[in-house]
Amino acid sequence: MAAGKELDGPPPEFESAVRQLRAAPLRPEIRCEEMPAPQRIAPYSAAMTGDIVVAGDEIGTGRIVMLHDPSGNDAWHGTFRLVTFARADVDPEMLRDPVIAEVGWTWLTEALEANEASLIAPSGSVTTVASEGFGGLADDGSSAQLEIRASWTPTSDIGDHVTAWGDLLCTVAGLPPLAPGVAMLSSRRVRRG
Repeated sequence: MAAGKELDGPPPEFESAVRQLRAAPLRPEIRCEEMPAPQRIAPYSAAMTGDIVVAGDEIGTGRIVMLHDPSGNDAWHGTFRLVTFARADVDPEMLRDPVIAEVGWTWLTEALEANEASLIAPSGSVTTVASEGFGGLADDGSSAQLEIRASWTPTSDIGDHVTAWGDLLCTVAGLPPLAPGVAMLSSRRVRRG
Protein backbone atom coordinates (compact mmCIF):
# COMPACT_ATOMS: atom_id res chain seq x y z
CA MET A 1 0.00 0.00 0.00
CA ALA A 2 2.73 2.46 0.87
CA ALA A 3 5.25 3.55 -1.68
CA GLY A 4 8.38 5.41 -0.66
CA LYS A 5 11.51 6.54 -2.43
CA GLU A 6 13.89 6.99 0.49
CA LEU A 7 16.07 4.14 1.76
CA ASP A 8 15.48 5.03 5.42
CA GLY A 9 11.82 4.13 5.12
CA PRO A 10 8.74 6.26 5.46
CA PRO A 11 8.71 9.07 8.02
CA PRO A 12 6.70 8.46 11.21
CA GLU A 13 3.96 10.95 10.23
CA PHE A 14 3.32 9.00 7.03
CA GLU A 15 3.29 5.65 8.85
CA SER A 16 0.78 7.12 11.33
CA ALA A 17 -1.40 8.40 8.48
CA VAL A 18 -1.38 4.95 6.82
CA ARG A 19 -2.56 3.39 10.10
CA GLN A 20 -5.37 5.97 10.26
CA LEU A 21 -6.31 5.24 6.64
CA ARG A 22 -6.54 1.50 7.33
CA ALA A 23 -8.42 1.85 10.63
CA ALA A 24 -11.08 4.34 9.50
CA PRO A 25 -14.60 3.13 10.25
CA LEU A 26 -16.65 2.49 7.11
CA ARG A 27 -20.19 1.37 6.45
CA PRO A 28 -20.67 -2.40 6.07
CA GLU A 29 -21.65 -2.03 2.39
CA ILE A 30 -18.13 -0.85 1.50
CA ARG A 31 -15.62 -3.50 0.43
CA CYS A 32 -12.11 -2.09 0.45
CA GLU A 33 -8.89 -3.34 -1.01
CA GLU A 34 -5.47 -1.77 -0.97
CA MET A 35 -4.14 -0.90 -4.39
CA PRO A 36 -0.81 0.24 -5.80
CA ALA A 37 -0.34 3.94 -5.16
CA PRO A 38 1.10 6.39 -7.67
CA GLN A 39 4.82 6.79 -7.10
CA ARG A 40 5.73 9.84 -9.18
CA ILE A 41 3.47 12.44 -7.62
CA ALA A 42 4.93 12.38 -4.10
CA PRO A 43 7.76 10.62 -2.27
CA TYR A 44 5.23 8.59 -0.23
CA SER A 45 1.76 7.42 -1.12
CA ALA A 46 -0.91 4.92 -0.16
CA ALA A 47 -4.20 4.03 -1.82
CA MET A 48 -7.27 1.87 -1.59
CA THR A 49 -10.35 1.16 -3.65
CA GLY A 50 -13.87 0.86 -2.33
CA ASP A 51 -16.86 -0.86 -3.89
CA ILE A 52 -20.40 -0.47 -2.60
CA VAL A 53 -21.96 -3.95 -2.56
CA VAL A 54 -25.63 -4.49 -1.72
CA ALA A 55 -27.26 -7.93 -2.01
CA GLY A 56 -24.26 -9.14 -4.01
CA ASP A 57 -24.49 -6.31 -6.57
CA GLU A 58 -21.84 -3.63 -6.95
CA ILE A 59 -23.71 -0.32 -7.09
CA GLY A 60 -20.86 2.17 -6.75
CA THR A 61 -17.09 2.39 -6.75
CA GLY A 62 -14.29 4.73 -5.83
CA ARG A 63 -10.76 5.13 -4.60
CA ILE A 64 -8.81 7.29 -2.22
CA VAL A 65 -5.13 8.11 -2.58
CA MET A 66 -3.02 9.68 0.16
CA LEU A 67 0.09 11.57 -0.96
CA HIS A 68 2.85 12.77 1.36
CA ASP A 69 5.79 15.02 0.64
CA PRO A 70 7.74 15.81 3.85
CA SER A 71 9.17 18.92 2.14
CA GLY A 72 5.69 20.26 1.47
CA ASN A 73 4.09 21.19 -1.79
CA ASP A 74 3.12 24.77 -2.60
CA ALA A 75 0.06 23.66 -4.58
CA TRP A 76 -1.16 21.56 -1.64
CA HIS A 77 -0.45 24.18 1.05
CA GLY A 78 0.85 21.34 3.21
CA THR A 79 2.66 18.02 3.30
CA PHE A 80 -0.32 15.68 2.70
CA ARG A 81 -2.90 15.58 -0.09
CA LEU A 82 -5.92 13.32 -0.49
CA VAL A 83 -7.23 12.51 -3.96
CA THR A 84 -10.62 10.83 -4.30
CA PHE A 85 -12.92 9.42 -6.91
CA ALA A 86 -16.52 8.20 -6.56
CA ARG A 87 -18.81 6.87 -9.31
CA ALA A 88 -22.22 5.22 -9.49
CA ASP A 89 -25.08 4.67 -11.87
CA VAL A 90 -27.94 7.07 -11.25
CA ASP A 91 -31.47 7.45 -12.52
CA PRO A 92 -31.22 9.13 -15.97
CA GLU A 93 -33.87 11.62 -14.82
CA MET A 94 -31.37 12.98 -12.26
CA LEU A 95 -29.20 14.29 -15.08
CA ARG A 96 -32.03 16.57 -16.22
CA ASP A 97 -31.63 18.55 -13.01
CA PRO A 98 -29.53 21.63 -13.89
CA VAL A 99 -27.93 21.70 -10.43
CA ILE A 100 -26.93 18.02 -10.24
CA ALA A 101 -23.22 18.87 -10.40
CA GLU A 102 -23.59 21.30 -7.49
CA VAL A 103 -25.53 18.65 -5.58
CA GLY A 104 -22.70 16.16 -6.17
CA TRP A 105 -20.13 18.61 -4.81
CA THR A 106 -22.38 19.28 -1.81
CA TRP A 107 -22.47 15.55 -1.07
CA LEU A 108 -18.68 15.67 -0.73
CA THR A 109 -18.54 18.80 1.43
CA GLU A 110 -21.37 17.57 3.67
CA ALA A 111 -19.66 14.20 4.18
CA LEU A 112 -16.46 15.97 5.20
CA GLU A 113 -18.30 18.33 7.56
CA ALA A 114 -20.37 15.53 9.12
CA ASN A 115 -17.16 13.63 9.94
CA GLU A 116 -15.36 16.74 11.24
CA ALA A 117 -12.72 16.28 8.56
CA SER A 118 -11.07 19.69 8.36
CA LEU A 119 -9.21 20.65 5.21
CA ILE A 120 -7.79 23.41 3.04
CA ALA A 121 -7.30 23.92 -0.70
CA PRO A 122 -10.15 21.76 -2.02
CA SER A 123 -10.58 21.27 -5.76
CA GLY A 124 -12.49 18.90 -7.96
CA SER A 125 -15.12 18.21 -10.57
CA VAL A 126 -18.48 16.51 -10.93
CA THR A 127 -19.18 14.77 -14.23
CA THR A 128 -22.43 13.33 -15.49
CA VAL A 129 -22.70 10.92 -18.41
CA ALA A 130 -25.87 9.80 -20.17
CA SER A 131 -25.88 6.88 -22.62
CA GLU A 132 -28.56 5.55 -24.96
CA GLY A 133 -28.23 2.21 -26.72
CA PHE A 134 -28.94 1.85 -30.45
CA GLY A 135 -28.89 -1.01 -32.95
CA GLY A 136 -27.53 -4.11 -31.27
CA LEU A 137 -27.41 -2.23 -27.95
CA ALA A 138 -30.98 -0.89 -28.16
CA ASP A 139 -32.14 -3.44 -25.59
CA ASP A 140 -29.70 -1.93 -23.09
CA GLY A 141 -31.82 1.24 -23.03
CA SER A 142 -30.51 4.36 -21.38
CA SER A 143 -28.10 4.68 -18.49
CA ALA A 144 -26.55 7.50 -16.50
CA GLN A 145 -23.54 7.90 -14.23
CA LEU A 146 -22.39 10.52 -11.77
CA GLU A 147 -18.68 10.84 -11.06
CA ILE A 148 -16.99 13.01 -8.44
CA ARG A 149 -13.25 13.65 -8.51
CA ALA A 150 -11.72 15.77 -5.78
CA SER A 151 -8.56 16.54 -3.87
CA TRP A 152 -7.79 18.50 -0.73
CA THR A 153 -5.19 18.97 1.98
CA PRO A 154 -6.30 17.36 5.25
CA THR A 155 -5.72 19.30 8.48
CA SER A 156 -7.22 16.68 10.81
CA ASP A 157 -6.97 12.93 11.38
CA ILE A 158 -6.77 11.05 8.06
CA GLY A 159 -9.31 8.53 9.36
CA ASP A 160 -12.00 11.23 9.48
CA HIS A 161 -11.37 11.96 5.80
CA VAL A 162 -11.48 8.27 4.84
CA THR A 163 -14.79 7.84 6.68
CA ALA A 164 -16.13 10.91 4.82
CA TRP A 165 -14.98 9.37 1.53
CA GLY A 166 -16.86 6.18 2.42
CA ASP A 167 -19.98 8.21 3.20
CA LEU A 168 -19.63 9.96 -0.16
CA LEU A 169 -19.44 6.60 -1.96
CA CYS A 170 -22.64 5.48 -0.26
CA THR A 171 -24.45 8.74 -1.05
CA VAL A 172 -23.45 8.66 -4.72
CA ALA A 173 -24.64 5.04 -4.88
CA GLY A 174 -28.02 6.11 -3.50
CA LEU A 175 -27.84 4.54 -0.04
CA PRO A 176 -29.73 6.37 2.72
CA PRO A 177 -27.68 7.75 5.63
CA LEU A 178 -27.19 5.50 8.64
CA ALA A 179 -29.82 5.91 11.33
CA PRO A 180 -28.73 7.78 14.47
CA GLY A 181 -27.04 5.44 16.91
CA VAL A 182 -26.02 2.89 14.27
CA ALA A 183 -22.28 2.31 14.47
CA MET A 184 -20.05 1.85 11.45
CA LEU A 185 -17.68 -1.10 11.27
CA SER A 186 -13.92 -0.90 11.32
CA SER A 187 -12.24 -1.09 7.94
CA ARG A 188 -10.50 -4.30 8.94
CA ARG A 189 -12.19 -5.64 5.84
CA VAL A 190 -9.37 -4.02 3.89
CA ARG A 191 -7.49 -6.62 1.91
CA ARG A 192 -3.87 -5.87 1.38
CA GLY A 193 -2.76 -6.03 -2.22
